[in-house]
Amino acid sequence: MTRPVSWPAERPIVVAGIGADGWDGLGGPARRAVADAQVLFGSPRQLALIPDSECVAERVAWPSPLVPALPGLLNQHAGLRVCVLASGDPMFYGIGVTLERLVGAAALRVLPQPSSASLACARLGWSLAQTPVVSVVGRRLETVLPELSAGRKILVLSEDEHTPARLAEMLSRNGFGDSHLTVLEQLGGPEELLAAASAANWQRAAGNPLNIVAIDCVADRTATRLTRLPGLPDAVYAGDGQLTKCEIRALTLTALAPVPGELLWDIGGGSGTIAIEWCRTHPACRALTFERVESRRKQITENAAALGVPAVDVHGAAPDSFADLPDPDAIFLGGGLTQQGMFDACWNRLSRGGRLVANSVTVESDALLTALAAEYGGALRKFQVYRAEPLGGFTAWRPQLPVTQWSVVKPL
Repeated sequence: MTRPVSWPAERPIVVAGIGADGWDGLGGPARRAVADAQVLFGSPRQLALIPDSECVAERVAWPSPLVPALPGLLNQHAGLRVCVLASGDPMFYGIGVTLERLVGAAALRVLPQPSSASLACARLGWSLAQTPVVSVVGRRLETVLPELSAGRKILVLSEDEHTPARLAEMLSRNGFGDSHLTVLEQLGGPEELLAAASAANWQRAAGNPLNIVAIDCVADRTATRLTRLPGLPDAVYAGDGQLTKCEIRALTLTALAPVPGELLWDIGGGSGTIAIEWCRTHPACRALTFERVESRRKQITENAAALGVPAVDVHGAAPDSFADLPDPDAIFLGGGLTQQGMFDACWNRLSRGGRLVANSVTVESDALLTALAAEYGGALRKFQVYRAEPLGGFTAWRPQLPVTQWSVVKPL
């Protein structure tokens, strides 16, 4: 694999984790690396933690934005003894991960400190191995929503000092107002502070920007149960009613078989149900959805944010919008199936070994799926769902439109 920056492994970049306790908390190897450095990178706050008497290196504060500037900064100081200061564990949502992508693991020497998550769990008596961590640094706050469930404990890495109040408001708005919040500031340092209250009663003013928030989830009794499993209630989706119903949605996501890190193309997005529930199965799942109607594109964006996956990427009509987009691992054809050239455009872009699932409710589309199955193989299924509804003083079974589904794997 070719790295964006060529850095000699014989003189690795030292990435030293540093806590809020600063120089006093550094171990011997980290102190020696800092003292020996010719160039010391870090944030202004981190650089200020190193006494002048202990380090004669040139100090370079990170620019903003950082990531685009990193290759140039490293190339500018190539051949020198470089030390990078990082908060806590550099490989835990830290600069160490970014540097590995640029120079490779062999060109790094990482000296970690306890992460903020480790310190928070130590203070709260929580199991670190069983506590999910969600970062909202550079991410939308709604990404926390899929993690919420009654009785669960969650850690949220804050963007800044305003995150705790914003988080409390969002929890209250989404049926978790009774959840217990603890904000932990400056963990491990002399100004360490813990403050707690329920989300609904959170009134604390903004504190230190260096904080992590612990959530002990308590669901309101009237809150709709939203899990990561596909088949969320239809009522949680706003829109004009153009959506794959929950029963068929669950069967469709099962056929698509999402795996962490994979990319879905959702053709004919409607209300965004398939793309949204694909992404809810795991934080690393990604989705692009294609919808020709502008009002529906707006609705998909709003539904995705409301259900905790704001990164769903919404595009215009397929296949005109396919250019310059990454090839998908899976495609759902929920609209435009009979459009001339639609299947061929999708099949040509689908990655080898990828899955394509198409649903049909019309005779014309059924005939096309039958012909495609005869040519490409795969599995054909037909689903009929009945729902109990009132009929006078009694209850009757109301049939939904039968759905034909074709699922196929593209040969390797």
